[in-house]
Amino acid sequence: MRILLIEDEASIANFIKDGLEEEGFAVDVADNGKKGLQMALDNLEEYDLLLLDWMLPGMSGIEICRAIRKQNQQVPIIFLTAKDTVDDAVFALETGANDFIRKPFSFEEMLARIRVLLRSKTGEQTIFRYKNIEMNLDTHRVTKSGAEVELTQKEFALLEYLLRNKGKVCRRTRIIEKVWDINFDHSTAVIDVYINFLRKKLEDPAAEESFITTIRGIGYRINDDA
Repeated sequence: MRILLIEDEASIANFIKDGLEEEGFAVDVADNGKKGLQMALDNLEEYDLLLLDWMLPGMSGIEICRAIRKQNQQVPIIFLTAKDTVDDAVFALETGANDFIRKPFSFEEMLARIRVLLRSKTGEQTIFRYKNIEMNLDTHRVTKSGAEVELTQKEFALLEYLLRNKGKVCRRTRIIEKVWDINFDHSTAVIDVYINFLRKKLEDPAAEESFITTIRGIGYRINDDA
């Protein structure tokens, strides 16, 4: 899952980015309104959710929200702001935001609101299964035949993306967009390395073939086990 955070206070932006990346999200950050709007419009089909500060240099969050809603009505938008009146919250929601979080806020509350919006957007379940592998997004646990398997945050995010798209070819460019951030070096072999990590941790050593199929020159696929 890929999130755009538009926030000009570096300490807050770093806190949110670090926390969300620990939860397996890919996070891009813009520190002013004009840059944030351009990043959003250039990648609207790639972002799963936008976190938007209200008061920004260059362009306000309200202006950004209105501009985005002219192009895309589906992407969830959450305002993060020190404004704290009921009128402010109503104004933000009427502008096109899906939610409104007052600063200061707890990371846990923000994370819960993000997950609620993402579930509402996709209508998806939070538990994915493939043969003897189970992934629970709510508890952030992966088990194999009932035994917990420890994954790094990027391993977890990569497995989640593959399982979300079970039966489909996951192209390398899409994996980069959804699991890594906008500054990722497309020429590296990091994806292949992480695929191998998942295979070593989750495959049955006696299996005749890998549960992650390599589509040479294109990407990877977890075959539908139905």
